[in-house]
Amino acid sequence: MRLMHVDASPKSSLSNSKMLSAYYVDLLKKQIPDLEIDYLDLSIDTPPHVSGDFAKATYTPASERTDEMKKVLEYSDNLCARVLMSDMLVFAMPMYNFSMPSSFKAFIDNLVRTNLTYNFLADGTTSGNLTRQKVIFITARGADLRPGLSPWAGMDALTPALRSPFAFLGVENPHFVDAQPLQFSDQTAREEALKRAYSELESIAKEWMS
Repeated sequence: MRLMHVDASPKSSLSNSKMLSAYYVDLLKKQIPDLEIDYLDLSIDTPPHVSGDFAKATYTPASERTDEMKKVLEYSDNLCARVLMSDMLVFAMPMYNFSMPSSFKAFIDNLVRTNLTYNFLADGTTSGNLTRQKVIFITARGADLRPGLSPWAGMDALTPALRSPFAFLGVENPHFVDAQPLQFSDQTAREEALKRAYSELESIAKEWMS
């Protein structure tokens, strides 16, 4: 079994999303001792942002790409291969201004690739190639954006921004664990939020192992 663990927080030991994702991966490792972990910290190995040269190279048939085009696509090619080889995908990040860190947006932009992670079908529709992977998104949020519990719930731009591109790539039912609210002004709510998140992670780990 192979698991790809991606962290998108620029913080180190102080990151809530990193602590939560490390806890989840450790739960899985206890159940699968020989689990192969492919770890990617986007604050260290940040994907290149899409450029004009990148777009031109992706729309050029693979057999016609120049050496320069191949070099431009090298990071993306390797990233797609790592994701496709994985059986489990663990993505963790903080919420920034109601959405994702720019490093994870760049990750998505490098992952959505024609004839690699998705294909065009004869009828003009598309088919994603990430259909067998188990996927979980772990997010840390300062505000409480839970539907029905927060007047700001409608401002959650992160969940749909994650769900949509991965659905396009074939991920139908990803899990979401959102630790919220984590603001320091209310320590009681913060502790309860983390307790809920750890409990949810334990339940999902059991489900993945069943």
